[in-house]
Amino acid sequence: MAHVLTVRPTARPRRLPPVLAVVAVVALLALPLAPGGGGGAHPADVVSALVVLYSALRLLRDRRRPLSRTAAVVLGLPVLGLAVAAVGAASPGAGPAGLGRYLQVFVLVPAAVLLLLRDRGDVRLLTWSMVGLALWQGAVGVHQYVTATGASYQGERIRAVGTFGPQDVMGMATVVSLGLVCAVGLALGRTPARQRLFAAGCALVLLLPLALSFSRGAWIATAVTCAVQLLLAGVRRALAVGAVVVAAAVVLVGGFGVGTAMLQERVGSITEVTDAPDQSVTDRYTMWAAAAGMWRERPLTGVGLKGFPEHRDAHASLALSSGSETDGAGAGYRRQPLLSPHNMYLLVLAEQGLIGLLCLAGSWLALLVLGLRRLIAERRDRGAVPDCAFVACGLLVWQLTDFAYADIGGPSTVLTAVCFGLAAWWALGSREQGVAGR
Repeated sequence: MAHVLTVRPTARPRRLPPVLAVVAVVALLALPLAPGGGGGAHPADVVSALVVLYSALRLLRDRRRPLSRTAAVVLGLPVLGLAVAAVGAASPGAGPAGLGRYLQVFVLVPAAVLLLLRDRGDVRLLTWSMVGLALWQGAVGVHQYVTATGASYQGERIRAVGTFGPQDVMGMATVVSLGLVCAVGLALGRTPARQRLFAAGCALVLLLPLALSFSRGAWIATAVTCAVQLLLAGVRRALAVGAVVVAAAVVLVGGFGVGTAMLQERVGSITEVTDAPDQSVTDRYTMWAAAAGMWRERPLTGVGLKGFPEHRDAHASLALSSGSETDGAGAGYRRQPLLSPHNMYLLVLAEQGLIGLLCLAGSWLALLVLGLRRLIAERRDRGAVPDCAFVACGLLVWQLTDFAYADIGGPSTVLTAVCFGLAAWWALGSREQGVAGR
């Protein structure tokens, strides 16, 4: 009897998850900038544009509906205000340039992240990549402090700036803060105990480089966000974790003397608004007043995209200095002009008016409300909250708090776009999509 040779079908090659394209954007932020650099597009910005193109090509190939109606409305709402402000820009080139940047950060990249994330496994992969980036930048920052090779701060080159250089002193602080928020979210969710402990350890480690960044805005935003995350996880857990964090801070700052005097002075300066503030605080509040003056001049449409630098001197008082001084961290002395109010809400109000602020802030508020509502529904239906919820809501709370002390600008801005994409995935994604891969 003849034997019949059966050939088993070969296994199909396993495809790489689409979210790796977004992880590549995060990974590129680990690259050092050229000394004294800061102009032009960062590689992460270039790859983020390719990620948007990649997500669009996937939609065309799969022939599926790109976004739900709610997602399209929430993510597309800022376009209205941006279009009006672009038309009113002072110069022909400023309008398209500003429009492209805002669309990248608040519309296109978040939509691409939302489309490329398939399940909670993808979210965890992206979240851990952000924690890894924070640990890397934090390690570089601590080394800068220990070896006195960081950016100049009060005459000493001890300010931790990571690979971003002195021209973007907020870069490392932003990355470390977001990584810490991600680690806290992972530690609070319903995941294996070993993973939660490791995430909690990462969060404690990141406290040191965050302190050495000397960034008051990042400190405030991180403290507010972690408090919100802990309260969402439960009051008893919040008290227990808070005690651990306080103990770790006492050991780091008190026990090891990590920048004790300077840190105390920096923390104390947060409240010194009218009682002998330092020049940086004076400059910030002077520019806030200038932004408010621009808005009062054109309340509905603002002065146009990228119009703040041109109208600043006409609305600023004589208390404003000519610029900020940067030095160290591989770059020479440089005086940087003050071209933004360091407050996202006032920047939007000055350049886009009430129309732009309502559109942008309305989109952010919708994401926050929808995200928190879904988190509460998960707790009610399943009895526990997944780590992805704590991460997504935490990142959004951090951004909205930090926007009171900072605005978009620099290489780390692309990470803001990724955060809004993660928040959109949780707030606007279907519940079936979120259950998969849990």
